[in-house]
Amino acid sequence: MNGSVRMGRVLGVPLRVHWTVPLLVLLFGYSLGSRTLPAWVPDQSDAAYTAAGLAGALLLVGSLLAHEAAHAITARRRGIEVQSITLWALGGMTEMGRPRAARAAFVVAVSGPFTSLVVGAAAFGAGIGLDAVSGWAMPTAVLVWLGWVNAVLGVFNLLPGAPLDGGRVVQALMWWRTGDRDRAERAAARSGQVLGILLIALGWISVLRGAFGGLWLTVIGFFLVIVAGAERQRATLAPALRGVKAADAMTSPVETCPDWFTVERCVEDVALRTLRSTFALTDFEGSLSGSLDLPRLARVPAEQRRTLRVRDVATPLSQVTTCAPDDLLEDVLEKLRPGSGLPILVTDGRYPVGIITVRDISRLVERHRLRGPGNR
Repeated sequence: MNGSVRMGRVLGVPLRVHWTVPLLVLLFGYSLGSRTLPAWVPDQSDAAYTAAGLAGALLLVGSLLAHEAAHAITARRRGIEVQSITLWALGGMTEMGRPRAARAAFVVAVSGPFTSLVVGAAAFGAGIGLDAVSGWAMPTAVLVWLGWVNAVLGVFNLLPGAPLDGGRVVQALMWWRTGDRDRAERAAARSGQVLGILLIALGWISVLRGAFGGLWLTVIGFFLVIVAGAERQRATLAPALRGVKAADAMTSPVETCPDWFTVERCVEDVALRTLRSTFALTDFEGSLSGSLDLPRLARVPAEQRRTLRVRDVATPLSQVTTCAPDDLLEDVLEKLRPGSGLPILVTDGRYPVGIITVRDISRLVERHRLRGPGNR
């Protein structure tokens, strides 16, 4: 996810924290310390409310991490590759490969909400026990609040719509019953879109009635609609891409430009002589060194084009999505790095041999449709 920072590893899985997480801590810390705790435990100092609110918000972030870690641990035990865990304002996200069986998909999906419910029950029980033993009202209130929030988090995540865990559960059950994974993914994505629209409507109704907390529901609803729409599109593409190698999808040969050319020379010798919107950069040995597209080239000021080298304005090789000709296109698209995407440069060793663009993907989908519904 763009805007996230690497913060170490959790159980061997890279952990990333989005810039919105501190905002989440401040928001929940302020709400807990200024409203909830004064109502539950009156007549305490402002410093006590602030410290307890901040502690509760940090414990909540830890709960979100436990939820995502459960997904990651369960996925690895089922032989599913886990790329990273990212925490952000709306919770967390675990990037992983696609499960190969419906049972694995089901177990991975339920592990997160189950963990949240367990954490919630443990926090609630600890709070009640602490109150009975010591009578410490403030820590008890924080633990009870944490238990209640985790219970809500666990139940909410079980709502039947992707990308929520409940949507994954529905998808896994439908996949197991019908044997049609693509159909199950499309159904879960559609339910996620419907659920998102309902949350948006409910959020706006709440705001119109004076409950500004409804804005949170609206934001979550928009997120569900957008992500579910992307997943529905991916599920629609999957049948057309299955079994297709990169070599079968790429446009070849790929247009190249030496990376030591000035921008002016690149424009005159390459950009104006080709119909391609993206081309590969090569070094003195002909090896791939990056990529460049026409919009980025056009943004270079005219007074700099005579002296600026194209490698200084291009996308470096470390940020370019590449694959081998024999790689399955479906696997390549699934493993796209955050911030990367199409086009994809196809390389034979170090040398570019083709390029896969949005137009190439669209052509595959149209060809699949022409074969008729029996091949979907």
